[in-house]
Amino acid sequence: MRTSERLPFKDESDPIFSLPEGSEAGEWDTLLWQGWHSFVRGEQPGWMRRSILQSWQRSQQRAIDPHTFVYTSPPADELAAILAHNAELIVVARNVMENLLAYNPDGHINLTDAQGVTLHFCGADLTPIGSILSEEVLGTNCTARCLIEQRLVYVLSGENWKIDLRKRHYQCAAAPIRDASGQLLGVLTLTATPDNFNAHTLGTVQAAAEAVGQQLMLRSLLAEQQSILETLNEGVIVCDRHGRIKTLNRYARQIFSGLDPQAGPIDVLLQPQGGALLTMPFCNDRELQFIPDGVQPLSCLISLMPAPDGGRVLSLRENQRIRAITRQVMGVSASYTFEMIRGHAPRVQQAIQKARASSRTDSTVLLSGESGTGKELFAQAIHNASPRHQEPFIALNCGALPRDLVQSELFGYVDGAFTGSRRGGSAGKFELADGGTLFLDEIGEMPLEAQTSLLRVLQESEVVRIGAAHPLKVNVRIIAATHCNLLDAVEKGAFRRDLYYRLNVISLAIPPLRERQEDIPGLVNTFIQALCTRLKRIAPQVSSEAMHCLQAWHWPGNVRELENLVERMVNLCEGLEIGKPDLPEEMTQRVPPPQSSVLTSLQENERQHVLQVVSEQKGNLRQSAQQLGISRTALYNKLNIWQVDVMALRGK
Repeated sequence: MRTSERLPFKDESDPIFSLPEGSEAGEWDTLLWQGWHSFVRGEQPGWMRRSILQSWQRSQQRAIDPHTFVYTSPPADELAAILAHNAELIVVARNVMENLLAYNPDGHINLTDAQGVTLHFCGADLTPIGSILSEEVLGTNCTARCLIEQRLVYVLSGENWKIDLRKRHYQCAAAPIRDASGQLLGVLTLTATPDNFNAHTLGTVQAAAEAVGQQLMLRSLLAEQQSILETLNEGVIVCDRHGRIKTLNRYARQIFSGLDPQAGPIDVLLQPQGGALLTMPFCNDRELQFIPDGVQPLSCLISLMPAPDGGRVLSLRENQRIRAITRQVMGVSASYTFEMIRGHAPRVQQAIQKARASSRTDSTVLLSGESGTGKELFAQAIHNASPRHQEPFIALNCGALPRDLVQSELFGYVDGAFTGSRRGGSAGKFELADGGTLFLDEIGEMPLEAQTSLLRVLQESEVVRIGAAHPLKVNVRIIAATHCNLLDAVEKGAFRRDLYYRLNVISLAIPPLRERQEDIPGLVNTFIQALCTRLKRIAPQVSSEAMHCLQAWHWPGNVRELENLVERMVNLCEGLEIGKPDLPEEMTQRVPPPQSSVLTSLQENERQHVLQVVSEQKGNLRQSAQQLGISRTALYNKLNIWQVDVMALRGK
């Protein structure tokens, strides 16, 4: 029987595919040499594998010389770029190739990219790094065939196009390496002696190539997950069942600066207050404070979930950052500046000058004045002129809150602090204002129990949420405002004396509108222009008669009343002039000066009389108070409101 009939050549896809072993391998090699010589003479040996014949034909058409053999490589700089581009493929394939070599100790395994450039090899030194094994360069060979057909292939020594490759008497098997989408990344080729090459070798090579592809996909998935973890705007820490930290992302490393994951279990490193993370029930959005060594105490909102291996996944966000986001959503900022305060009256200018000076410090400011005089406007202007102008400005009206809610609004509360509290707790105004300014309007209306807590915050710069066990450090500047006489409230026991002196570091009196009548025309025109710009109307003029009535009014509602009246007049005015008939009836009636004017004169007379007595007593307040028949505290309060320099009186 002819060899070709006794040893039929089967393709890799044939279900009864097998390879020769022992003496049969030599017979196959001899037969393939005969087939190659027949092909060179122009014959077509029909017993040859069709894929090999087609490759020989392409090699012949490309005029590839089978008698000369030398490996060619890309230029050095180009090769360096190729190796760098495939660095991950090389790293992953290296271990797999070394394990595969254990089954073929005398063999050779090489890795090429999708263009046939050798990236790495192990075993026998047959194909140097950079060798191009494509069919266009080297003719028929195993790697080239795999690149073309992109499937598991084998090439016997006698099937190579180059004679020098035939003379090696090595058999080869090659399998493609693919990514998750099936794209060809490279080829893994095993070269072995006939004694170590059989049908099982092909399966081993294919398994190795698939293992490389799977590891690449796994690394890609892990890299993607790590990238997601790194871009999260919250810290993520993963630990095993013993508390050893396995993973922590960029945000967690930033929060716990200098943390060494290998230094101990998570509870020892982070030192959570109020429970151990390894035994704590799984939760969402729970307030927890950490006090790790060498790091300032951190208050965080955490979520705790189980990990597949029995460990735990901790996600956390700093309360400070949450408060910053909350402030952005709330739009807590100051919009008024000193340039926006209108007024040329001497007392207004004195107030502005004093407010500008106070803006350069962090000292507490106490604003006093009637309702509607613009106390919050001054507070915002002080904040915007201060070094804290880029930080939040939080305003709280102490008189507008129910007594039982004042402390929770100011200091916040923890989860479950009281019935009806918000799940997860809530930050108070002090925490929201951290780094900036807290404006406490109507401070005189604050309940006594809240005054005690406020005094502690001002003294210690720490705030304790309702229901919390540990304080939080805060850096807040306080500007307080009141329309009442706080010293009278102190005398009546409605306001703490120590809190009054703690707040009254810089006192600033805002004059009522009736004491700055020369500013009324300017204020009226400013309000008219702003309103008409918003309404897209031509601004009307105010007649001299109407303006005289406005200046003669006693303005119990101060600037706020004036602004509301201007809005009313502009909306009801049908022409381009606001006249006397457009004013409220009570402003135009010919009546004696309002009682407030008489009261103002009486107040001025009182002021002159008190100053005269104090001057006569050379600034001695005790003797002056006795002569006036009032307490020394009441006298001191009056002089403070009138902004009288007692030391100057003593020097006379």
